[in-house]
Amino acid sequence: MKHFSKVILRPLVSEKGMTKIHSKNQYPFEVAMDANKIEVRRAVEDKWKVRVLGVSTMIVRGKKRTRRFYQKGMTRDWKKAVVTLHKDDVIEFV
Repeated sequence: MKHFSKVILRPLVSEKGMTKIHSKNQYPFEVAMDANKIEVRRAVEDKWKVRVLGVSTMIVRGKKRTRRFYQKGMTRDWKKAVVTLHKDDVIEFV
């Protein structure tokens, strides 16, 4: 079993994410590319001592970017997990 700091990289604090937190009790996280749903579930439960009802994962593909006129490239691919918690549980982001 991986340590939760290797699975959960950071919470995604955005306007869309905050809306889901308040309306559906769903928390978005950036997770390791090789992490599966079971590892994400265990990591969230271990770190914040909450009850997880479900986990959805998705791979977010990198976008094309241009820096100046001659440097073209791509942003990195990353994995996103949306964790649904029990209605009585809350995660406090500081």
